[in-house]
Amino acid sequence: MSQVLSDYSLSCRLERTEAQANAAFVEAHARLDSSSGAQWIEVAGAYAMYDGPHSPCTQTFGLGLLELPTQDQMRRIEDFFQERRALVYHEISPLARKELWPMLHQRGYRPLEFTSVMYLPLPAGRQVEAARPGLEVRVAGEHERELWARTAAEGWREFTEFAGVMRDLLQVSAARSGGVLFLVESQRQAIASAALSIHDGVALFAGASTLPEWRRRGAQQLLLDYRLQRAAEAGCDLAMMCAEPGSASQRNAERRGFRIAYTRIKWVREASQNL
Repeated sequence: MSQVLSDYSLSCRLERTEAQANAAFVEAHARLDSSSGAQWIEVAGAYAMYDGPHSPCTQTFGLGLLELPTQDQMRRIEDFFQERRALVYHEISPLARKELWPMLHQRGYRPLEFTSVMYLPLPAGRQVEAARPGLEVRVAGEHERELWARTAAEGWREFTEFAGVMRDLLQVSAARSGGVLFLVESQRQAIASAALSIHDGVALFAGASTLPEWRRRGAQQLLLDYRLQRAAEAGCDLAMMCAEPGSASQRNAERRGFRIAYTRIKWVREASQNL
């Protein structure tokens, strides 16, 4: 297999994979609750998504990557959020067009947070050992979406300020089309969860959550290994995941061979800043 470099073409594949996964989430929310106003549009190659004013999915992906937006296109994106009384957020790859950065500054944006975008080449026929004593991992059936969402939400229960929001988000995530849900069990008790979605040969790993009392027992490493095997079997040549820089999730991924492709920046502009 040829070497995979952290370059512009890789960024295009990774960013579009995550954009597609989030678009599927927004579509699922619209199906489950027609009053939610959940919707997404594509402008200048970027996906602009609205999933509610406080949802982490309410933002854009891929801005300035496939093409540089014009001032009119930027206004169209900003109006999309502002008409819905939402802040304007952009997750932007550092490989986006360099002319985008002064445009963001001129339009009143500021950097908010960083994300490590990570990738791992998957050679054909890759075999991954996915086993932990006392733990079993499996794909959750369609009838187990509620169990998956409940298990995933339990992993956030100590973060009381996010618990309610995460419960709602995970219910929608479980209903997303094209996604595969995974559970880890101990003596038939669900103790950890994760998800996988695929686009253009790229497997996106997300939804990792473990019940607090079951952490540091190998559940997430088991889920990571099992999803790597499933992705290879599905014909994917790349796996990707996103993590907070320096986090336990990033360390676990690096132990399994993931490399940091680049550090992405989220930019924000207040909804009241009309230009």
